[in-house]
Amino acid sequence: MRASGVRGVPVVANGTRRRRARRRRVMWAGGEALVTVGAVLLLLVAHQLWWTNREARQGAERKVAALEREWDADAAAPDTAAPDGTGPADAGTVPAAPAPSASPPGATARQRSYPAAGSSRPGRSRAYAVLTVPRLGLRVPVAEGVGKRDVLDKGYAGHYPGTQQPGRAGNFALAGHRNTHGEPFRYLPRLRAGDTIRVETRTATYTYAVDKILPRTSARDSGVLRPVPRSAVRPSYGYKDPGYYLTLTTCTPEFTSRYRLVVWGKLLSMRPRSR
Repeated sequence: MRASGVRGVPVVANGTRRRRARRRRVMWAGGEALVTVGAVLLLLVAHQLWWTNREARQGAERKVAALEREWDADAAAPDTAAPDGTGPADAGTVPAAPAPSASPPGATARQRSYPAAGSSRPGRSRAYAVLTVPRLGLRVPVAEGVGKRDVLDKGYAGHYPGTQQPGRAGNFALAGHRNTHGEPFRYLPRLRAGDTIRVETRTATYTYAVDKILPRTSARDSGVLRPVPRSAVRPSYGYKDPGYYLTLTTCTPEFTSRYRLVVWGKLLSMRPRSR
């Protein structure tokens, strides 16, 4: 039976009211779901952009302080230190290939005077050096390996396995996050030729000078890590002669991992750590 009106005012059928009520409930539930999803996304963004940075930076600062305390303590007992400054000789190190007995072709007289960094290498994921970049206000630990969980996500610079150690002829290559987890290499594009970069180990401080910058290359460009670094994608960037090189790599553009930014430096000096 059709609902009739009273004094010209129509009466809405019960079925119509129920449909409208259901639509309102669906719209309200959808709105609540969207608000919840938005809040979760905001929390995830805050976690990635703020909390991971805060946590990693604090951890990196503590590790730098711990390394310096270790080195100062070992200064009183030099016989316990490994020859390359990576730690006690029996503390997780493994044998490395021997240092070259002759200077590489093309090395300058000053470069030929640098002693090899030692005869052992640090254990996997172990922090063993400190990287300092004055222009960027950066001071972070250097650890062996480029694993995310054990090294990079801690806000450390990671040493590419298979590349040289600081002070040795060849290529001392490091990686670091551009964004999140401490983002130590976020401002690498601000570096300019001539800027100094220091690498401190238990036994010495090595000073490099920025020489060349490769703004963008493939993430698979292994040429930048060779002993004589030279881009395999953009061959006009890199070197032809052996030397003492430092390579810093990070992702580019920001908040992506599609390409790599590369900064190269050359060794200027080596200063023994005071005891």
